[in-house]
Amino acid sequence: MIPYNNASFFLLLLIPVLPAIFLGLAEASPQTRSLWIMHSSLGMLYLILGPQAALAQAIVYFIWEYLIIRLYLNYRQSENTKNHALIFYLAIAGSLLPLILVKLSPFLGLHSAAFFGGLAAKTSTTQSFNHVTLGAQSLSKTLTSTQIPSGSQGLPHTSMPTAANQGQLASSEENSILGFLGISYVSFRILGTLIEIRDGLIKDLNLGDFISYVLFFPTLASGPIDRYRRFLSDLRRIMSRQEYLVCFTDGLEYIFRGFLYKFIIAYLINKYLLVPLNGTHSFWSTIRYMYVYSAYLFFDFAGYSAFAIGVSNLFGIRTPENFKAPFWSKNIKDFWNRWHISLSMWFRDYIYMRFVLDSAKKKRFSSRYTASAIGYLLLFLLMGIWHGTQWHYIIYGAYMAFLMISFEFLERLNKKSPFWGQGKAWNILARLVTLQFICLGLLIFSGRLG
Repeated sequence: MIPYNNASFFLLLLIPVLPAIFLGLAEASPQTRSLWIMHSSLGMLYLILGPQAALAQAIVYFIWEYLIIRLYLNYRQSENTKNHALIFYLAIAGSLLPLILVKLSPFLGLHSAAFFGGLAAKTSTTQSFNHVTLGAQSLSKTLTSTQIPSGSQGLPHTSMPTAANQGQLASSEENSILGFLGISYVSFRILGTLIEIRDGLIKDLNLGDFISYVLFFPTLASGPIDRYRRFLSDLRRIMSRQEYLVCFTDGLEYIFRGFLYKFIIAYLINKYLLVPLNGTHSFWSTIRYMYVYSAYLFFDFAGYSAFAIGVSNLFGIRTPENFKAPFWSKNIKDFWNRWHISLSMWFRDYIYMRFVLDSAKKKRFSSRYTASAIGYLLLFLLMGIWHGTQWHYIIYGAYMAFLMISFEFLERLNKKSPFWGQGKAWNILARLVTLQFICLGLLIFSGRLG
């Protein structure tokens, strides 16, 4: 089941959400709220993944990752042990192994069927799952027909959770070894936790809290990506009824925004503007596709994020914002502070900044600008590969790195010999020029250019 994609999911969502609202209004203790979040996440994980191989793979994956984190935490807490980089990199490599297998499985021919044989699909639990969802699915056919058209209509596959590609993404992740819907985003939470353990920022790890954080179902499939310590502060916070009401009203606002973005605006853009461009490959049709696809991708993805943030708020968890008017950015650096914010900040903090600071400490390069340029190249190539191993994702990453490096160069040049003016007109021009480069990047990302 794809989260936030049809009426069936929203009807099932009432099962964990209504008690969460009651607990919030009743000023339940953090322990009670935390316990309900953990059980809700486990229950929704069962419903989202289904009692099939994907569920078994998710369980194996979680046990594997928890053992790695627990062993590394014990190592860091042991007396008379140094913070050896080798041990840390081994922990990172072990944690990344399942995700690497998922990404490489199409090339290696590694599929879940070879290990699980579809056994779970034949068990009696499948019948139970079908009974649970049958009523919701039947009712959803009566309540709504606004299912956004599927990828069969020609929209490209991406790792972003558009309605057109979520089914393809689910299939590609679930059919690989240890793959399940959301493994890419869960991996970021795991890696961030390992990094903060190394930095000494995380000194204790409660299993229940860790389950709630890693498997928090509102953001399981495609983020936003939260940080363990920030999530834990919300999880353990004593919340008054008035504070919860603020969360509740904010959550409803986000949910209504999600319906507007995903099921109205994105749907209309897709049906009346994007689908008619499929199969057309002239220069001008490609230009039109570039702008239409960019708009569709934003509204569908931002709609998904709004749902995830809204439902999180109903549980008292303030999941961070993921979009802030990205198409009105004044430059490419500003764009990455507004687009898929949780992902870009993760890469900035854990990849770019660490590479630049480590390079300065070890004096790898004579110029800090060289270190910054290589850091951007590393960041965006990894981001591209994370989306997928197809060439258009890698080219997309290289393109974004080129834009960031070029912008920093021009910014330095402008300080020495000003050529870009100030004022409202220049500001608007900067935003319009930036928009063209952004849309071209998303066109590359779409895979339409072949």
